[in-house]
Amino acid sequence: MPEVIFPGPEGRLEGRYHPAKQKDAPIAIVLHPHPQFGGTMNNRVVYNLHYAFHQIGFSVLRFNFRGVGRSQGDYDQGVGELSDAAAALDYLQQLNPDSKHTWVAGFSFGAWIGMQLLMRRPEVTGFISASPPANMYDFTFLAPCPSSGLIVNGTADRVAPPADTQALVGKLHEQKGITITHHEIEGAGHFFEEPHMETMLGSVQTYVKRRLTENSR
Repeated sequence: MPEVIFPGPEGRLEGRYHPAKQKDAPIAIVLHPHPQFGGTMNNRVVYNLHYAFHQIGFSVLRFNFRGVGRSQGDYDQGVGELSDAAAALDYLQQLNPDSKHTWVAGFSFGAWIGMQLLMRRPEVTGFISASPPANMYDFTFLAPCPSSGLIVNGTADRVAPPADTQALVGKLHEQKGITITHHEIEGAGHFFEEPHMETMLGSVQTYVKRRLTENSR
């Protein structure tokens, strides 16, 4: 997979970019978990989500937030990381000016950043939020949530308890004009350890394919 270096708010950002064959292919960025707890773009969930999107026909970019790997800068409590995500989306859009669909996917801390990015970027047409840490971070900024998406988590998640995710989904279901799909995977932990990874990826691909089909009618 091609390594890429692109400009971020605090210097260069390191990423991996996988272009689709079609020039007007949909695009997606994938955001990794918490930088201070070992989160990188090579996290297994992030890596597998990246390939899941590419297999559907997306041009996909995943990258390291500031201070991770070869990305410059220092951890910034999520504020700077949101700016990094916006820069990554800018870069991906520049590479794919003919794309009609833009998706944001994030895992754990990356899900929190991704949901914030939705609020800033009206062109985002769909999102995947895997194991959102609704117990650790405030998601009330999603008022209203600007696009429909999939929230997926495990019933055995001890990092981000299912009850908190269910409460988040419940609040989003009250909003009009969007549809939040929620898939809770029985027995899966925060990191979707085997054999639950394939179930999670299948759920994501099924959902994204359905949305693309609906949008093409």
